[in-house]
Amino acid sequence: MYSISVEGRFSSSHFLNDYDGDCARIHGHNWKVQVEVRGNHLADDGMLMDFTVLKKELDAVAAEFDHTIINDHAYFKDNRINPTAETLAHYFCLRLEACVHPNRIHRVSIFETDDTIASYLPHEC
Repeated sequence: MYSISVEGRFSSSHFLNDYDGDCARIHGHNWKVQVEVRGNHLADDGMLMDFTVLKKELDAVAAEFDHTIINDHAYFKDNRINPTAETLAHYFCLRLEACVHPNRIHRVSIFETDDTIASYLPHEC
């Protein structure tokens, strides 16, 4: 089994609905996203996947959120999804799955701060 990962960053704000605490008020974070891709076979060039391709795709998704209020993003607003770190990880996974085929996204981790991290592992459910 082979594995590669890339990281991206964005700055945005959000607030949590139906939450009793400070995070119910709008507040910002400098988010970090880490995506790990796994696969059993390397391409003819000896790579599982080109880092540059995965990073470009990750940065494109991160750009959707940079300097925005996450609650206003169509995915969260239209589906009435609370914009937690966990639901952000799931969204990034959904958006990135197509670019990693035939490999698999093993994990998407969202770092809300340096020491608070939520991960989504799509094949562990």
